Amino acid sequence: MTIGDLIRLMRDGEFHSGEQLGEQLGVSRTAVWKQLKKLEAMDVPLEAVKGLGYRLATPLELLDGADIVARLPRDSRTRLSRLIIEEELASTNALLRERFAQGAGHGEACLAESQSAGRGRRGRGWESPWGRSLMLSVGWRFESGANVLEGLSLAVGVVVAEVLERHGLEVALKWPNDVLLKTPHGLAKLAGILLEVSGDLAGPCEVVVGLGLNVDLPEEIRARIEQPVAAVHDVTPDVSRNRLASELVAGLLDLLSGYEEQGFSTWQQAWMRRHAYADQEIEVIQQSTRYTARVEGIDASGNLLVRHNNEQRRLAGGEISVRGRS
Repeated sequence: MTIGDLIRLMRDGEFHSGEQLGEQLGVSRTAVWKQLKKLEAMDVPLEAVKGLGYRLATPLELLDGADIVARLPRDSRTRLSRLIIEEELASTNALLRERFAQGAGHGEACLAESQSAGRGRRGRGWESPWGRSLMLSVGWRFESGANVLEGLSLAVGVVVAEVLERHGLEVALKWPNDVLLKTPHGLAKLAGILLEVSGDLAGPCEVVVGLGLNVDLPEEIRARIEQPVAAVHDVTPDVSRNRLASELVAGLLDLLSGYEEQGFSTWQQAWMRRHAYADQEIEVIQQSTRYTARVEGIDASGNLLVRHNNEQRRLAGGEISVRGRS
């Protein structure tokens, strides 16, 4: 019995007694009770009524591989070599890196209901409530080397923005890899992107594109995050996780399949139209150095162009962070 098995039985919204759940799952009532306690610890809210049993306080839509693949356009299906869905992983990116080490990985996509060691840029942790986010990774092999990947994380941001905008969300992109939701109270983080590259600058290289997207974010988790955050369901509560997953997989596969020939210049203007801090003053943080600069744009390689003390500076990714100034 897994957490997913238990949730599948309870997602009908009806009350289920521990005895009924045990019979259906082929385990003892004690085993069911232990799993129910795990659900509560994982921020999956339950309702318990004496004499009736337990039910999910909020419906959960579990990931469905057949549904995701069925929604893919024909071209995307041909590009997808394998779809992997797991209930729990340390990291979807790590799994695809392992697949590449085994000689696979190209054209593969991996999704997980939860991950225990998910991380964002610069090693930051990523909160991922069970069954309420999209933790997605896509692997791709490029023949021309890592130097053709300039600006790829920004192009991924455009793909994510386009998918979300089709569902009525108004988003902005923060350089180099955050997707923000525009709210009445300002900008709030909706998704983060993490690219991991192996190989050399001139020869074949392998890329894992990782995306963490908040779909439904409980208040108790928001309270633990030290920045404004948002979720898709804040704006469109009825949108399907599986539909979002399918559209994101399709968009990323289409992007990756043509990026070697097109490069970032194809996506540059689309990114600029969504730039969260266009023509604004920002705070630039580079290790122990901080300074204020005005954003002037991005170049064809995805570098951020800023002006500081009447001098234009070109910022690459790596250990540089930028923040808006209120």
